[in-house]
Parts: sequence; C-alpha cells; structure tokens
Amino acid sequence: MIRETVASLSVRLAHLESRDAAQATMNRYMDLCDVPREAFTWEDLAELFAVDAVWEGVGPEYTGKFGRLEGRDSILAMLTQYLPPSPHFKRNLHLLGSGQITTGQIAPTGRWMMQQLSEYESGRTELIGARLTVDFEISKGAAVITHFRTEKVFATDLSTAASNAS
Repeated sequence: MIRETVASLSVRLAHLESRDAAQATMNRYMDLCDVPREAFTWEDLAELFAVDAVWEGVGPEYTGKFGRLEGRDSILAMLTQYLPPSPHFKRNLHLLGSGQITTGQIAPTGRWMMQQLSEYESGRTELIGARLTVDFEISKGAAVITHFRTEKVFATDLSTAASNAS
C-alpha cells in the first residue's frame, strides 16, 4: 500500500514538474521575442529548441507566411528576420494567456492564446491574437520545444482599434 502511494505520488510529481518546465520554457520564449530588451543572445533562444524541432505557421493566414521549418538552425534563421538586430520591430510585446498543459505518457503539450502588440519600424501598429500549440520533451528537468505551431485568429491595427474605442 505504501509503495503504491509513493509510486503514485512520484508519477504525479513528475507530471507537475513537466508542466512547470513547459510553462517556464514558453514564458522564456515569449520574453526573448519581446522588443526592445536589455540583453539578448541567440544561444538563449537556441537552448529552448530541440535540435530537430519543427516550427510552423498553421491556418489560412500563417501557413503561407511561415510555412514549416525543420531544425533548430532553420528556426533561428527565420527568427533573425524579426528580432534585433533586424529593424523589423520598433516595439513588440507578447502576452501569453493561461494555457492548458497536458503531460500524457511521453511529453507535455501546451495550448495557449497569445496576444502580440507590435509597433513596426514603419510606424504601423498591430494587435494579433494567435493560438499556440507546442510540444515539448523533458531533458535534465528542463523542457525543450519539439514542435511549435502558431495560428493567427485575430488581427487589427492598434491605432484603428484605439480610435474606434473613443
């Protein structure tokens, strides 16, 4: 009886630690994608992805824009188009909603709604709502992204939205 309880608690603890690690990785990813920021190294971002990770845009708006990228190096190459020193964003902020993370037998999968508020170097502003589905693997107590999917579900110009709210 005690062995069964200890085994059950061990499994439950492993699931909780796995979920916490996945959430920490997503929080770190969003933080590293914010602009401006004080310090940024590509190694910080690279360590969040498995070597053979997949990053893809899904749905009618993001399938064509982002496609499917395979491998950490391909993912980082794509991100260099958007993050400093690229002048793409003047300011960019990600707000990650409270998601649902399931751990299953193999590895955690998380689903979040994310808001992205952006001011581009051109002066244009945008509010995007996206659905994120992310698979992870746990390695040495940390979660690394194995499959990242993003789907745009809403977008509007922030200046238009602010004018309409008045």
